[in-house]
This record gives sequence, structure tokens and C-alpha cells, in this order.
Amino acid sequence: MRTSARWIQEWDPEDTAFWERTGKRTANRNLLFSVLSEHIGFSIWSLWSVMVLFMGKPYHVDPAGKFFLVAMPTLVGAFVRIPYTVAVARFGGRNWTIVSAVLLLVPTLAAAYVMHPGTSYTTFMVVAALTGVGGGNFASSMTNINAFFPMRRKGWALGLNAGGGNIGVPVIQLVALAVITWAGANSPRLVLGIYLPLIVVSATCAALFMDNLAPMKSDTGALAATLREKHTWLMSVLYIGSFGSFIGFSFAFGLVLQNQFGRTPLEAAQLTFIGPLLGSLIRPLGGWLADRHGGARITFWNFVTMAAAAGVVTYASSVRSLPVFLVGFIGLFVFAGVGNGSTYKMIPGIFDAKAQDRIAAGESQEAAAAWSRRMSGAAIGVIGAVGALGGLFINLAFRQSFLDTGSGTPAFASFLVAYAVCFALTWAVYLRRPTAAPDAERAVALART
Repeated sequence: MRTSARWIQEWDPEDTAFWERTGKRTANRNLLFSVLSEHIGFSIWSLWSVMVLFMGKPYHVDPAGKFFLVAMPTLVGAFVRIPYTVAVARFGGRNWTIVSAVLLLVPTLAAAYVMHPGTSYTTFMVVAALTGVGGGNFASSMTNINAFFPMRRKGWALGLNAGGGNIGVPVIQLVALAVITWAGANSPRLVLGIYLPLIVVSATCAALFMDNLAPMKSDTGALAATLREKHTWLMSVLYIGSFGSFIGFSFAFGLVLQNQFGRTPLEAAQLTFIGPLLGSLIRPLGGWLADRHGGARITFWNFVTMAAAAGVVTYASSVRSLPVFLVGFIGLFVFAGVGNGSTYKMIPGIFDAKAQDRIAAGESQEAAAAWSRRMSGAAIGVIGAVGALGGLFINLAFRQSFLDTGSGTPAFASFLVAYAVCFALTWAVYLRRPTAAPDAERAVALART
């Protein structure tokens, strides 16, 4: 029922008086507990990036098998993002946050049951796939928070929400480091024991402190419409480059350090959290910069720097220089974090620009704004789902690279080419001055996003 006390019946964040009176306080409260839930979701999604650090010789899983193992959650996480996006409007942001948090108990308990030598590789693959539900939390959380905030605050709010969630990756890596340091590499269940009560806490907080927005209605029509919108797919490519890099590198970093540079599990764990932590912390800055200077401009220069960092990493990998490699690789994490924030700011901006065209054609401002919210919310789910597949591509690239050459160098070279494609695409579509007069107004509006 949409009439209970936990449902907000009227919500207009673009109304400045409403926003200052009650909207800002309510939106910030929901943002806070959304970050908590998404944070735990990301930790569980990246669970197997640390479980593989505990899988020594008695587990009989080779490096290629481990890369494939950490790729499974990204694949499942990408596909569940679409239904998770729809679920927010269907069941309510608060309600779905509770359900999505409780679902995290399934892969966590399953991992606790199977994490010991003698378990078959197929079983590990199935349990790793279950953690993909944690990736869905991101899509539902972002769609929900997108509806709470006005356009002028979306870049910061979405960046903060996503950044707080992304920090779940380095946090679970730090937890694993602590466990390996104090209890040894034979105690993976200690990590799981820490997260089980945290999952319960996040679900309880969502139930007590979050709200549902009644104006958000289940809208499969908007989802279908975004699939026909070219900018959905163009932005998906850019998000593969930014978020796909972040999550893919986060899952693979420890394995690369072990197989490329011969680090032990403890030595790898001492380094793996640094890149994801910095990339997560800087994501809100990417949204803030996009709010001030335009998402397209920040995204363009960000991919230029990512290509440069990939060049450094490719060189360091070829000469096996760990210090240079760490500088370049951590640079990739930082720039991926900035790009995550700037690309997500572009999404509502694009549909807001298109809403202005609808107003010019005679549609009311209220109807056009509602259309923009519907479309941007649906697009966030689609783009988030496709972008997450970048993590799968990265881990498969590493797997093939190590199988073929025993080194990650060919994979890094392919990433450099991918980032060059991304900055060229950003310039050609969102920054290049238009040549056709009828499209000039829209192109200028898009460039400001």
C-alpha cells in the first residue's frame, strides 16, 4: 500500500521553498542510510576478490581460475541491476532497500559453508555468482536517491551515494588484511562473521529511517524508452570505461600483484585496498566538478588521464617495476573514481536538456520535469548494468593475458586503447561544436551537463 506512514505522497525537490523547508532534511536522511546499505552491498559484491587471497595450494585453483572466479559476481551483478532499478518504483525505495539488504545474507552464509579445501570449483563458481546481488544494490540505491534530489544537487548527491558505496570494496579488503595479519590465511570465515551482523544492521536502519516516494511509479515504459535512446548506449560505453575499470581493477588487483610481481597473499592484501579506497573517496569530487564545470568536460579530460595512466602501467608491467606499476595503477583507480562521478552527473543532465525541448514544443514544465525524472531514473539502471560488465571484461582480459603470456602487459595495452576510444567518443558527441543549426541548441545543452 502506498498510503502508510512510510510513503511520502508529494515530492517536488525542484521547488526551492519545499526543498529548504522539508525536502533537504528528508533527502539527506535517506541518502545517509542509502549509503550504508550500498556500502555493505559493495563489500559483499567484492567478497571473492578477498576470498581468493585465502585460497592457497590446498584449494587447487590456478591463477586463471581465480580470475574467472572473481569475474562471476560482476557478470551477475550487471544483470540484476535492471530488475533492481524497476523494483524501487514498484515496491518503494525504503522497502526495496530492506529486501536487498536481507538478500545479502544468502551469499555470505553460502560462502561461510563452502570456504574450505576440497570444495569443487563449480561450487565456488555458483557461490561467487550469488554475491552478484550486491551489485544490484547500487542500481536501486542510485535510482532511489536520484528521485530525492533536485537537478542542481544531483552530481554531489549521486557522487556521495556511489562513493560511499564504492568504499565497501577497500573496506572489505582492509578487513581481509586484518584477518590475514592476525589470524593467518586459513581463516576466511572470520571475514564473513564480521559482515553477517552488519547486513542485519543495514536492513534495520533502512526499515527505521528511510522513506518511499509515492510519485515514483513502476514504469516499464520509461525503461523501454531509454533502450531506444542513443544516449543511453553512448553513456553506457563511457560508464564501462569508468566504473567498469574501478570494479574490475578492484577485483583483480590482488591477483595481479601475486601473479605479475610474486607477492604473497599478505603482501598483496597490504596494497590492494589503496586504489579502491582513493577511487571511492574521490568519486563525490567527480560529481562536484561536473556540477561546476560540466560533466562532459570533466569526463573527457578524465579519460585522457586514464589513457596516460594505462600507458604508465603497461610500461611498468613490461619491465616488472613494482613502484612504477603501483603509481600508475593507483592513478587508474583515482581517475576512474572521478569519471564515475562525472559520467553519472551527465545522465540526468542529458534528459533535463531534452525536457527543455519538450517545454519548447508546448509541454508543461511539470510534465517535462516528470518525464526527465522517469527517463533518467530508468537510464541510470540500464547504464549501471552495462557499465558493470566492464568489470567482467577486465577480469577476462587479465585471465587471457596471463594464460597466453604469463603477464598482464597485453591486457593493460588493450585498456589504453579502450580509454582512447572513450575520450574520443566524449569529445565527438558531447563537446565538439555542432555543425548542423537545428541541433545546435540541444548539443550546447548536452555539453553543459
